[in-house]
Amino acid sequence: MPLVDTLHSLTLNPPLLLCVVLAISLVESLALVGLLVPGVVLITTAASLAGHQDIALAWLIGAAFIGAVLGDGISFTLGFKHREQVIQRWPLSQHPEWLARGARFFERYGAWSVFIGRFVGPVRPIIPLVAGMMRMPPRTFIWANLVSAVLWAPAYVLPGYLLGRTWQQHLNLPPGLEAALLILGTIIVVLAVIFSWGRQQASRHGRLYRAMVVGIRRLPLLRRPWLAMSQSGDVPLASLLLLVIAVGTLSGWTLLVIGHDGPLEMDLFIQQLLTQLQSDVSVTVGNIFARIGDTLGIIVLTLPWAAWMLTAKRWDALLHWCGAFAGVALLNVVGKGVFERSRPDTPDYLMGSYSYPSAHTSTAVVLFGLTAAFVAAEMPRQKRFWAYWVALALALPMALSRLVVGVHWFSDLVGGALLGLVVCALTRLYWQQQPRPPLRPCPWRLLSVSSLILISARVGLLPPV
Repeated sequence: MPLVDTLHSLTLNPPLLLCVVLAISLVESLALVGLLVPGVVLITTAASLAGHQDIALAWLIGAAFIGAVLGDGISFTLGFKHREQVIQRWPLSQHPEWLARGARFFERYGAWSVFIGRFVGPVRPIIPLVAGMMRMPPRTFIWANLVSAVLWAPAYVLPGYLLGRTWQQHLNLPPGLEAALLILGTIIVVLAVIFSWGRQQASRHGRLYRAMVVGIRRLPLLRRPWLAMSQSGDVPLASLLLLVIAVGTLSGWTLLVIGHDGPLEMDLFIQQLLTQLQSDVSVTVGNIFARIGDTLGIIVLTLPWAAWMLTAKRWDALLHWCGAFAGVALLNVVGKGVFERSRPDTPDYLMGSYSYPSAHTSTAVVLFGLTAAFVAAEMPRQKRFWAYWVALALALPMALSRLVVGVHWFSDLVGGALLGLVVCALTRLYWQQQPRPPLRPCPWRLLSVSSLILISARVGLLPPV
């Protein structure tokens, strides 16, 4: 199986692991990028994998040290030589408060800020950049950079290394788990950075948006639809791009799934990992989230909000939400009927139902994705990313629950997520066709409590649907 072979080649390749640790340390220390990277999690995982393979500790600490020094050094150079350009570029152009926080820290601690900032999470990727902007003497910065990295590298590497030397004996985790987590974490980081950057570029102040405006002005046939879409003040370029990317990716992924006889190799590998990690607690939690995400669970979750839209006479919002749920339900029924992919396990209440795409996943993505989009539209531009991260945190366990209870393959979840994104993009495009009043004021606290009470009753009293 190619995927398993890839993981084992990563596990048994010490030079590659050292390069991974160096790269994580560099990126985690790099200006601004480090704010988006869960460096502690990634470097702990990589160090644990290295400890399990008995890679020399000195080499591992050396790799982390070099990466940290290079990351801070690049950040300092950017601030020292390109101060004005850095301020005007994303993400500082959208988040000036990050720079203000770093400047206050630098003014308070002076030359010690580089040394102290290495160990303070919220300002770690900002301080070297600010030090360069404030024209800190390069010699002073170099000494602070080297000395702090000497202490930082072992402090971050040793816990993971110790875990790697002991986890197989005491935790009985399946082989390949750490490598899989490292790869998964890297993929999530890359996708998060791409999403954040792409969303900014697709806004009215982004380069992509401005480039498209210039191009469309030269094409008379496109001017009228562009003006029609921009009646609300901002062309929904982000929704258009999401639709194009999601449709293309869903089509390619579906071709991959239906072109393979049986489950994909990654499906079998992930199923094996989950089987070895399975416990009574994980099964219980998986069943709870599975019930939250089934048809009845979605109904009780959204019922208080639908009632509020009715009483507030927001027929437009209610119709868009109903259309989104009806659309994703119809597409799931059609997809399952067309592809007829067998489930890993089919309990009695799912007899006659097929596996691809995952209806739980697609519905969860529509529910939380659309909620995030509507909430973000009411928030300041600098804080909108929080709505999407919360949506991801809520939709992910609902999707993974289908793997835990054993009724879906991993590739089913991917297909369901992509299908949900297609429906989200279409709904937002229809919503943004004309100006609409904001949805606030909304009694969101009362509605949230009502949803929690109803979903608790559904989980505890009613069978799965």
